[in-house]
Amino acid sequence: MRKINEIFYSLQGEGYHTGTPAVFIRFSGCNLKCDFCDTRHEEGEMMTDEDIVNEIGKYPAVMVILTGGEPSLWIDDAFIDLLHRAGKYVCIETNGTKPLPVAIDWVTCSPKQGVNLALNRMDEVKVVYEGQNIDVYEQLPAEHFFLQPCSCNNTAETVDCVMRHPKWRLSLQTHKLINIL
Repeated sequence: MRKINEIFYSLQGEGYHTGTPAVFIRFSGCNLKCDFCDTRHEEGEMMTDEDIVNEIGKYPAVMVILTGGEPSLWIDDAFIDLLHRAGKYVCIETNGTKPLPVAIDWVTCSPKQGVNLALNRMDEVKVVYEGQNIDVYEQLPAEHFFLQPCSCNNTAETVDCVMRHPKWRLSLQTHKLINIL
């Protein structure tokens, strides 16, 4: 059983896969609980793996995004294998504080200040910018680096930071800008 906050179908609104149709599996709970997070951490229902696969099977997208809260608190190799057997391309959005199953197809790490990372692989780094020093993240083992305004509130400051740090690309929360889930 896994505690699910919600399962929904939408477009990926952030980072490398922006604009891609995806089924989002939003898990409940997090070990960090950042102030800007949009997940109601205590809400959710316990679902079996079969119920989860049946729910995501209602939608035509191949991409499934495990998000939260912190999905690494709830997933394991068997769950990732099950999603692959269902024909899904599995992405995760994680804070990086817990090891992940190896077979995940795409890892988005959103590291937080002062937190030790437990990942040995990440495809993209996505930092919510609140004026912090981003130099500390530039050595992470990722190919893509995205800096994102915090809740669409500090876009000019974030653009200025990206202009001064060209390794980074601007990521906007397009789902919020176009008013979709």
